Amino acid sequence: MYTYSDFDAAFVAERNRQFRQQVERRIDGSLTEDEFKPFRLMNGLYLQLHAYMLRVAIPYGTLRSEQMEMLAHLAETYDKGYGHFTTRQNIQYNWPELGDIPNMLDDLAKVEMHAIQTSGNTIRNVTADHFAGAAADEVADPRPVAEMIRQWSTDHPEFQALPRKFKIAVTGAQADRAVIRAHDIGLRLHEQNGELGAEVIVGGGLGRTPMIGKTIAEWVSLEDLPAYLESVVSVWNLLGRRDNKYKSRIKITVHEHGIDDIRARVADRYELVRPAYSGAHMDLYHQIAAQFGSPAFRNVPTDAYAAAYKADPVFRSWADTNLSAHKVDGYTIVQISLKAHGETPGDASAEQMRAMARIARDYGHDELRISHEQNVVLPHVHTSDLPAVHDILKAHGLATANIGLISDIIACPGMDYCALATARSIPIAQEIATRFDELKLEHEIGELKIKISGCINACGHHHVGHIGILGLDRAGVENYQVTLGGDHTETLALGDRTGPGFSAEEIVPAMERIVDTYLTHRDGPEETFLQAYRRLGMDPFKTALYGEQPSKRTKAA
Repeated sequence: MYTYSDFDAAFVAERNRQFRQQVERRIDGSLTEDEFKPFRLMNGLYLQLHAYMLRVAIPYGTLRSEQMEMLAHLAETYDKGYGHFTTRQNIQYNWPELGDIPNMLDDLAKVEMHAIQTSGNTIRNVTADHFAGAAADEVADPRPVAEMIRQWSTDHPEFQALPRKFKIAVTGAQADRAVIRAHDIGLRLHEQNGELGAEVIVGGGLGRTPMIGKTIAEWVSLEDLPAYLESVVSVWNLLGRRDNKYKSRIKITVHEHGIDDIRARVADRYELVRPAYSGAHMDLYHQIAAQFGSPAFRNVPTDAYAAAYKADPVFRSWADTNLSAHKVDGYTIVQISLKAHGETPGDASAEQMRAMARIARDYGHDELRISHEQNVVLPHVHTSDLPAVHDILKAHGLATANIGLISDIIACPGMDYCALATARSIPIAQEIATRFDELKLEHEIGELKIKISGCINACGHHHVGHIGILGLDRAGVENYQVTLGGDHTETLALGDRTGPGFSAEEIVPAMERIVDTYLTHRDGPEETFLQAYRRLGMDPFKTALYGEQPSKRTKAA
């Protein structure tokens, strides 16, 4: 894992020193809130519905146990005892006092963490496949590339006042677990003639105008990648709409100009930018990559796992649901659900954070990951240790066996916290999860991903949910629109809107009707909800939601 250089440590310390002074000036009235706003956004501080919110970067979702323990310390010292893990592999603290923020940032710096560029019109926290370095289908570990991009983009002088925020995601696997086609830039690492490079995808994004990213370059060598990325962002920085924030993202620029025009402009810019890269960046890359070597894997028997799997049905259910294949025989990737039924998706208490840190230190080669699905991952656990890991998770309310199931819901903070939200997300997620737990249908339903957003900004990724729910305000009443057939993987698709929305009281029964329709019409337990929807189309689900629709002939009559 990457550790700070002397430059990194000095840079973060200086930024924290400057921000401490800015906070002091805001508290004593020397700065108005409007004057303070650009300074706080540069340092991850938002003004939410009820209080300030600090968003802490977890670059490419990777943590050491001491860092997770520091996040627990912040939660219980400066907040209400918990933190909220987000879809950008960050953590948010929703209730800090403004005067405590500088101390929080100084504490984070002690474990090589910060909140820089987690907000504002800059290149945001670079995200990556949460199975990086462990996945059986991986071509290359994306984290060294993500770290190189993080260093290149942090305080980049040309990109501190972009038309809007800019998000980059990287994967190095065959399966897309980083949603790269829904990002401003998505990178898929792959080899060409034995050399590592990346497919570059631009113009993806969700929000009020969801779009699927387009390939601008099939393959760019690793050596040329930083210059190419700089060229893409530079072209957008010049062309991007600053007259209308709703049309400012690169997806709109690509849509308005066309991918061929953008590709040609990037090629021209690249010819100017490339000579400035002397090759020193590759020396840096190799230094970074050397810090991401595999841990010292053990080769010991797995009899303890086999015995527990046979004897304990609770353990067996968890193993069947929350474990994934590792690239090394004898090892397993463990996904820890932060979606216990009835709880807030993505929240973890300080006690739970410490428990996960202890497991990582004792059983997980000191590594944790945050997934964009708001769960925590232990990427390297020996299979023989899984019974002990499960026992600890169970003792701390972290052993819910629902990864990928209907209660493993992505939900934004919604109107409970966010000043932009127009409807609640968290209570809807809690009610859906609780209801299907009562029905004991989750495992029969199988893989089904619900994603909920409390406004059109789509922080809950509802567009790419198998079932997406968008909460809106309709004349002062919460109204929830439903989409079906979204997909966040390598076969990315935007969901289809079913029709009129539902009230808060109607949305859970609507989910029941959708699920009942799937169970009635599927070819068998092997056919997932998404597969069934693609085969059946919208009609049976629409009928279940709204009743038989009159034909066009009937309407005309």
